[in-house]
Amino acid sequence: MKISAQKLCWSAGNLEIVRDVSFDVAPGEFLGIIGPNGSGKSTLLSMMAGIRKPLSGQVMLGDLPIRSIGSREIARSLAFVEQQAETAERITARQAVELGRTPYLGPLSGWSVNDDDIVDAALDNVDMADKADRLWHHLSGGERQRLHIGRALAQEPRVLLLDEPTNHLDIGHQIDLLELVRRQELTVVAALHDLNHAAMFCDRIAIMDQGRMTAIGKPAEVLTAETISTVFGVEATVAPDEDGICHVRFRAGGARRNSARKDAIS
Repeated sequence: MKISAQKLCWSAGNLEIVRDVSFDVAPGEFLGIIGPNGSGKSTLLSMMAGIRKPLSGQVMLGDLPIRSIGSREIARSLAFVEQQAETAERITARQAVELGRTPYLGPLSGWSVNDDDIVDAALDNVDMADKADRLWHHLSGGERQRLHIGRALAQEPRVLLLDEPTNHLDIGHQIDLLELVRRQELTVVAALHDLNHAAMFCDRIAIMDQGRMTAIGKPAEVLTAETISTVFGVEATVAPDEDGICHVRFRAGGARRNSARKDAIS
């Protein structure tokens, strides 16, 4: 399913958080969004998920404005994993993933064996089947994050939005999770901190800086030493490997030297 942002804007008081952002994500495409903290990535994703209403512009889910679609129908097409999502309820790991089936339940459609099978598969996918009976508050931050992904997969969405999904995960689970997402054949939009992860897994990368989308394209086109220096304030070298995947290597002390230059310019 295609998802599009059309001239999205959002402000907090007099501060513009997202300014005139437009892009299309094709069915089955994995788009990574990178940018410094405070660049508007999370706000942009919350508007795309239909959680936050844009000040202007609109989000298209398929051929329909998302504001014209009911919340249950949105949840059957789109799943959103937020950066920080907690619960005060005393639930187990399995029950957390079962919440992903909520959009399909109703007075005439109760819980079924098929729902059990979908939850089982989601727990297996995120490597949490052996902890299904553990209470939520007895789980580590990384385990909770994997369950959030499992809950999203249990929704059987066609579009998956992820806000820094590898937070709290060790490096092995970071790679496993992104490989898992990649295998789902979903339309994916993910805010990512690690530039090398974005290069490895994303079909295209968009760069957010001070609320604007300043670049969008294939990883090798977007991840250049000049762009990394300008946007992130660090010096780096970028080189492709034998498979054509570009790798970013940061230079020790580069951030301090670049900051000093910016101070001198200002």
